[in-house]
Amino acid sequence: MHTSSHLNLTRRSLLAMAGAGLATTVFPKAMFAQNSAVMVIASGQDIPNFDPHTATGYSASFFMRNVYDPLVRVSGNPPEPTPAIAAGWDVSEDGLEYTFNLNPDAKFHSGNNVTAEDVVYSFRRALRLAKGNSWMIRDIVTEEGVTAVDDETVKFTLAVPFAPFLQVLPWVFIVEKAVVEANLGSDDGQTWLMTNTAASGPFAVTRYQPGTLYHLARAETAWQAGGGNLAGVIWQIVHETATQRLMVQRGEAQIAVDVTSEDMDALADAPGVVRILEPEYRTFSIKMNTENGPCADINMRKAISYATNYQAIIDAAGYADLMTGPLPGGILGFNPDLAVYRMDLEKAKEHLGMTETPEGGIKLRMVHVSGLEQQRRWALIMLDSLKALNIELEIMPMNWPDMVAASQSPETFPDLFPVYQTANYGDPDNIAYAAYHSSRNGGWQNAVYNNPEVDALIEAGRAEVDPAKREGIYHKFQEVVVADAPDIFGVLEKRRLAMRDSVKNYHFTPVASNAIEVFGLSME
Repeated sequence: MHTSSHLNLTRRSLLAMAGAGLATTVFPKAMFAQNSAVMVIASGQDIPNFDPHTATGYSASFFMRNVYDPLVRVSGNPPEPTPAIAAGWDVSEDGLEYTFNLNPDAKFHSGNNVTAEDVVYSFRRALRLAKGNSWMIRDIVTEEGVTAVDDETVKFTLAVPFAPFLQVLPWVFIVEKAVVEANLGSDDGQTWLMTNTAASGPFAVTRYQPGTLYHLARAETAWQAGGGNLAGVIWQIVHETATQRLMVQRGEAQIAVDVTSEDMDALADAPGVVRILEPEYRTFSIKMNTENGPCADINMRKAISYATNYQAIIDAAGYADLMTGPLPGGILGFNPDLAVYRMDLEKAKEHLGMTETPEGGIKLRMVHVSGLEQQRRWALIMLDSLKALNIELEIMPMNWPDMVAASQSPETFPDLFPVYQTANYGDPDNIAYAAYHSSRNGGWQNAVYNNPEVDALIEAGRAEVDPAKREGIYHKFQEVVVADAPDIFGVLEKRRLAMRDSVKNYHFTPVASNAIEVFGLSME
C-alpha cells in the first residue's frame, strides 16, 4: 500500500483471519510489500470450483470475473458492453452474425497470446458440457456456429436472433485450449479445472483454503488497461453477517457483500464506512420440490403459497419490495397487475384438503445457507406459517457447496430451497431461463421444475426480437408459472454492500454486483 498506515491495515486484516482459525495459511512475503494494496472482501459463500464452464453462484462469478476474461465485459448503470478480449465487434443487420476482433495484447497467465482458436474452443467446451452459464447461449450459439476467421478474428453465426447476445457474453469465459487439452482426463478437463486455472484475467490464484479464503494476486501477465493499484484481493469466508459488518467497521475488510438491513442501519453513521444501497434485478424466492415428496402435488404447493406470511417476509427483508410473480419489477414484460398468492388461510386449507394429507401432520425440510441470517429468518417465518396447516418444518443450515450438490436430483433436493437470483444481464430471459427452463434441472437455480409449456414460452421469448411481441410472451409466461406455483415468490431486495471509504473508483453496476470486479479499484 502507499502508506505505512495502510500496510498496518493489511496486517490487521491478516491477523484477524489468523484469529478466525486461518493460521495454517501461509501468505507470500510480497503481500507485505510497502507498495502493495491487498483488498479483503468478506463473503458468506464459498467458491465451488475454478472451472469457468461449470461453476455458478455469486462467489464463482467473483472468481471468474477477476481470474478469467470474457470477450466483452459490462459496466455502467444501465450496464453496457465494453471491450475485454475483444477490442471491437461488428453485427450484421439481421442480428445473426457477430464478428469480434481480438485485442493483440491479450495474454494467458502462461504468457501465450489469446487466439481465436482459444475462443472457439471455450464456447464449444461450454456448450458441450452444458453446465454453468452455458444456458445463456444454449439454442442461440451452436458448436459449428462459432469459427475462427484468423488468429485475431472470431465469427458467430447465431441459430436464431437473440437481442441480449452482447449482454450474455461477459459470462462465457475464455480458457487456454492447450492447457486444458493437456489435462483433459476422462471428463473434458473438469477434474483438473476444479482446482487449477487456464486463464488470462488480471488476477491469478496465489493460495486458497476451501471454506476459509481465496487469495488472488495481480497476474504477472496482466495485460488489461485501466487497472487500479491492487496487488491482490482476498475473498474471505465469513458466515456471520454481523461479523462481516464489524470487519468493515474495524478496517479488517474493505468490502462486505452479505450484510443485512440491520447491519446497514448500524453502519449509517460509522466513520470511514460507505453504504451502497442500490436497486437491481435481484429476486428472492423459495423453490419447492415439484418432482419428489409432498410438494410434487400442486395443491400442496398452493396450500403453502397461501399459508405464507408475506408481510413477515417483507418486514424481515428491510430494503425490499414484495415480488409480483417470477420476474423483477421494471424489466421488459413484467406485469404489475399479475394475480399472485398472498396470505389466505381459508384458501390454504382448501388446497391442503385436496392433497393426500388433508389434515397436515407431515414434516417438510427446508435448507438455507449456513450463517446467512436473512435466510434463517425467512426459514423461521415459513416454520410459523406452516403451523397453521399442521405441517412441521425441519430447518437445516448447510454450506453452499453442499446445497449445490443437493440440487442434483429430485431425491436429494429438499422440500423448500431458498434462492437469490441476481440478473447477470438486464433482460427477462436471464431470470426466466435460469430459474424455470427444464434444461437447468440439476442446478441450484432450477433443480427440479419442468413444465413443457413454460419451456416453450421461454424459448419463444428469447428468440423473438420484437419488444412488443416479447412482452406478450412474458406476460403469458408469468401467468403459467404462477398457476403452477413452483416457488414462493418472496422479495425484490436492494443490493446492500458495506465498503470502506479507502476503496476508490468503485462504480455500481446493477448486474451481479456482489461478484465485484476489482481490477479497476484502488485503495488509499
